[in-house]
Amino acid sequence: MLDQKSNVTDFTWEIELIYEMEAGEKVYLSKDFMIVKLPEGRNALTTSWINGGYQENLEAVFNYQLNQQNIDDLETGSVRDFMKVTASRLGLNPEKVTGLITVASMKNLAIVNKSFKDVEVTTLVTAGIEVNGGRAGDPASYYEENGRYESKVGTINTILIVNARLSESVLARAMMTAVEAKTVALQELMAPSKYSTGIATGSGTDKISVISNLRSENILTNAGKHSKLGELIGRSVIEATTEALARQSNLTPDSQRDMLVRLERFGVDEEHYWSAVKGMGAHEKKEFLQNLRRISENPSVVAMVVSILHIMDEINWGLIPEDASKRTAIYMMMALPDILGIEKSNGIREIFNKKDSILENWIRISSWCIKHLK
Repeated sequence: MLDQKSNVTDFTWEIELIYEMEAGEKVYLSKDFMIVKLPEGRNALTTSWINGGYQENLEAVFNYQLNQQNIDDLETGSVRDFMKVTASRLGLNPEKVTGLITVASMKNLAIVNKSFKDVEVTTLVTAGIEVNGGRAGDPASYYEENGRYESKVGTINTILIVNARLSESVLARAMMTAVEAKTVALQELMAPSKYSTGIATGSGTDKISVISNLRSENILTNAGKHSKLGELIGRSVIEATTEALARQSNLTPDSQRDMLVRLERFGVDEEHYWSAVKGMGAHEKKEFLQNLRRISENPSVVAMVVSILHIMDEINWGLIPEDASKRTAIYMMMALPDILGIEKSNGIREIFNKKDSILENWIRISSWCIKHLK
């Protein structure tokens, strides 16, 4: 049993019971970790380093926040051994628990509960992808050999608890639905990959644990998107992931409603704009950048740039031909002076260069418009 204040070896911490489910699972939170204590008769499917895979009769699931010393140690040590030691230090039996690690703050934990009739789903998420967000299929950042590899920080950890009884295969399907739902949350926020120009589908170190109640009389045989269980899993994971990202990374609809933010995944920043406008004879950098930041938050400008960037995405995905797409994007850009209230737009056609990319043309025309703002 966890006390309000515990002392395990050299690790002293205060812990608080913050959430309790009807079936008896209890969520305890401390400064550096979170523990879900499980009643008897639970089964789980987990991607953890410790007791990973399919397990029965686990006593707890923990989520531990790494400090810099931990990260340095993991560069040369065994993650599995670290997890076992951490479990012991938390007063848990390393043979009876599974665990996750992250650099996300435990104070930013999100808990979402969804239910329908007798089915209840609870999702707990810590999330951070500002450093390690990636898209499936991106270029790799390390090559593993004999268990040695380079550690990366930035993780979305998900714990999904279902009050019904799920078989091993249904747990696997529930995990699939949960992972899809996490990706939905990232797509709806247009979270950028840090390793390509794509939209992130997660981080490179995401982990998940799905738990069900073997003692429940309610046996469910499907956790796919057509089932009510699948719907509850999807809704709870999307909401919890979105909330956790807002708390940890300030990744929100408001923060994404910015032209410069959207251009980051293509490596475009303020200096690209200043380089473009200097070639047009601009000299006042401070004033130009102030105007750039101002129009960057203009909703109409954001709508235009994201539409153009989506055209670029569709070209990269092979859905539309590049030549036709470039012409369409240029026609769209020609409306920018009207959006910004620039009356004299004579000469704007001279700004475009058919040989340049869509992005180069966008930087040039938007810089020209900013230069002509009054």
